[in-house]
Amino acid sequence: MTTSTMTALRRPGWLTFAAIVMISVGILRIIAAISYFGDSAKVNDLSGGVFGDQLFWWGIFDLIIAAIALWAGYALLSGDMLGRVLGYIWAGVVLIQSFLILRFAPWFGIAAIALATLVMYALSATSEWRDET
Repeated sequence: MTTSTMTALRRPGWLTFAAIVMISVGILRIIAAISYFGDSAKVNDLSGGVFGDQLFWWGIFDLIIAAIALWAGYALLSGDMLGRVLGYIWAGVVLIQSFLILRFAPWFGIAAIALATLVMYALSATSEWRDET
């Protein structure tokens, strides 16, 4: 009877958290972009925002954030270093967008700022971890 030991390094929990958050937010941003493209009445009044009342451009912006988030989340789960870079880019873009939309959707903006901050913390706290496989 032999006892097997774990020789492979396990991915840190914070890194897994960041990946799952980015994938989840990416999926939700795709749904939000569809609402923007449909000129949904459920969207807050963004007429005083950066893109004005052009919900199409808000939708494009959300699709860009979603693409970065999904790519970064998948790359982080794969152990790829590109995931860290994309994760920082995603968090920066989300922070910028959150401050732009904070006046029109304060709860959404505050929640997005909190998630982006947690992802940045997760990426920086696990910066020494590398996947050797």
